[in-house]
Amino acid sequence: MDIPRPENKRRKRTRQLAIGGGAVLLVLIVSVVVARLEPAAPSVARASVWIDNVREGEMLRQVRGPGTLVPREIRWIAAQSAGHVERVVVRPGAVVEASTVLVEMTNPDLLREYDEAKYALDAALADFAEMKLTLKSQQLDQRAALATARTDFEAQRLEAAANKAAGDVIPALTAQRSELLAEQKKVRFEIETERFEQFADTMKAQIQAREAKVAQARNAYERKQQQVDWLKVRAGVAGVLQQMLVEDGQTLALGQNIARVARPDDLRAEINIPETQARDVRMGQTVSVDTRNGIVAGHVVRIDPAVQQGTVQVDVDFSGPLPDGARPDLSVDGTIEIERLPRVLFTGRPAYGQPNSTVGIFKLVDDGRYAVQVPVEIGRTSVNAVEIVKGLAVGDQVILSDTSAWADNDRIRLN
Repeated sequence: MDIPRPENKRRKRTRQLAIGGGAVLLVLIVSVVVARLEPAAPSVARASVWIDNVREGEMLRQVRGPGTLVPREIRWIAAQSAGHVERVVVRPGAVVEASTVLVEMTNPDLLREYDEAKYALDAALADFAEMKLTLKSQQLDQRAALATARTDFEAQRLEAAANKAAGDVIPALTAQRSELLAEQKKVRFEIETERFEQFADTMKAQIQAREAKVAQARNAYERKQQQVDWLKVRAGVAGVLQQMLVEDGQTLALGQNIARVARPDDLRAEINIPETQARDVRMGQTVSVDTRNGIVAGHVVRIDPAVQQGTVQVDVDFSGPLPDGARPDLSVDGTIEIERLPRVLFTGRPAYGQPNSTVGIFKLVDDGRYAVQVPVEIGRTSVNAVEIVKGLAVGDQVILSDTSAWADNDRIRLN
């Protein structure tokens, strides 16, 4: 027979309550500890990031941009006369001289105007020749009249002098009449002399006026002749024909572009520098141009004052010969040397960060097993390097790759 024992039941209940309370307390303690634990650092493959050292010494500031080779001398050939393209003589790529005919055109109206101008010039020349003969004849008539007047005057003067010398032999009335006739002949001689001199001036003025008309007709003829000559479009400069913009049968207007000729042996580089970096570019700075077949030295000769599509065009003239294969429109890369900083703290350029700004950079710690994010103040920048103003020391190793994926983490683990 079982005898009930109440103390055992109380003891069992107490033990159950203690165990339950302990379990609850243990759960609370574990929860608090877990809540206070930092999240596990994300793992990053070491081979997938770019790591560089912080160094001290001379830092070369450079800016870089893509560009192309362009001819220094480019000539656009435009139609100097309207016309119809009869034949395209030369195609792009051909070597041409200044006198090489590129395109032959026709213009019937212009040819008719040319013939009319030629006839007008011939008529003006004939009229001028006729007028000179007429004036020459009139001049001879004037000279003959002047000679006659001079002879009459001299004869009458001599007669009057003789009558006066005869004294009583010749009646006084006859002597006076001789003197009056001599005076009349003198006046006539003076008039003929003045008329002859005036005729010379008149003749000169008429000749000049007719010469001006002849010159006008000749100028119109030569202008039409030049326009006819322009129907054969010539290169105008020695070089290579780069573009031909017209085809056979096409009608061209005056001034319309026909072709482009350039000298392939005289090139310069046009480099496009980002506008944020172009502020430090100056005339005369040294430039290294990578032509994909060699690097050629040059210098800045022009900086475009305008910004186009976020870049500034910088023209570069070369200091030496270009390598084989260099030709117009070849893609190149240009690196401009801005300045040399003699003794600064610097490292490679990170994937982000602007000059004179503060950015977060991951610095390696614990023998390179981890990297912690530290604020770094960046000073002046270059193509491949940045100046460290504050936040890092010589010998520090930093991650320069794009770490934006871990920007919310203060620590990463490198595997």
